[in-house]
Amino acid sequence: MTAPLLESAITSLPLLSRGKVRDIYAVDDQRLLIIASDRLSAFDVVLPTPIPGKGAVLTEISHFWFDKLGSIIPNHLTGDAPESVVTEQERAQVAGRAMVVKRLKPLPVEAIVRGYLVGSGWKEYQVSGSVCGIALPAGLGQAGKLPQPLFTPSTKAELGAHDENIDFARAEQLLGADIAAQVRDASIALYSQAAAYALTRGIIIADTKFEFGLDDAGRLYLIDEVLTPDSSRFWPADQYQPGSNPPSYDKQFVRDWLEASGWDKQPPAPELPADVAAKTGEKYREAVARLTT
Repeated sequence: MTAPLLESAITSLPLLSRGKVRDIYAVDDQRLLIIASDRLSAFDVVLPTPIPGKGAVLTEISHFWFDKLGSIIPNHLTGDAPESVVTEQERAQVAGRAMVVKRLKPLPVEAIVRGYLVGSGWKEYQVSGSVCGIALPAGLGQAGKLPQPLFTPSTKAELGAHDENIDFARAEQLLGADIAAQVRDASIALYSQAAAYALTRGIIIADTKFEFGLDDAGRLYLIDEVLTPDSSRFWPADQYQPGSNPPSYDKQFVRDWLEASGWDKQPPAPELPADVAAKTGEKYREAVARLTT
C-alpha cells in the first residue's frame, strides 16, 4: 500500500477547495478533478490521523455504485482518466483515488435516507416519536427496520460546522418544489436498490447520504461519493440484532472510540491510536470486498 495522503499538492491545476475528505481542482470550464484523500472526519471535525488506503476505497466503491445505479439517475463522471489531466510527476497523487467530473451546481441540501432507526434519528424518536418531523409508529426499537425508507434532508454546513436536519417543506423552500421532489424520489430509489443488492452480499445499509447537482439546463445529477463507508452505515447482516447498535464496516468504529475518549467534539480532534486507524482501514476494505467481489 502506498503512503497515506493527508493532503494533495497538485500545482498544475487551480485548487478550488479542500473539504473534509476531498480536494477539488479546476481542470477547465467544464470539468473538475476530485481527489479522495485519506483524511477522516467525525462529528464534523477532520481528524489529524489519516486512514491508509481510505481514499482509494472510497473511489472504488463510488465507481461501483455509479455504474450499478446508472439507470436511476445520471452521474457526474466524465470517463476521463485522472492521470490525463495532471503532470507526470503528479500522477501518483491521483492514481486510484481521483475522478474527473462534470462541473455542476451543487444543491445546498444533503439527501439522507434512513432505512433503520439509529443515530440521531433514534435519539429524536425517543423524545418525540418522530424523525425529522416525520411521525413514526410507537414501539420501535433501536436499530429497528423502519416501515419504509425515510427521506430526511439536512443543510450542508461549512467545514467545521454541524449539518442541520430539516423537514421536507424546508427542502422545498431551498430547492423549489420540483427539484425537491426529484431529489427525494431519486434518493429513495437509489437507497432501495442499493440496500436490496447489499443484503445479497451480507451487508445491511442502515442509512446513507446522497448529494446532487444541476447542469445549466436544470437536469439533476448524482454527484460526490455514493454509498461509501464514509457516507453510510454498513452493518454485517449476520450480526444484526434489533435493540442494539450493531458493529459496522464504516467510521462508527472511530466514532465509538472518540465518544469513549472524552473528547468534547470540538476542534482539534485527538490523534487516533495506530490500532484504531488500522482497524478502520480494514473495515473499509472489507466492505468493498464484500460488495464488489
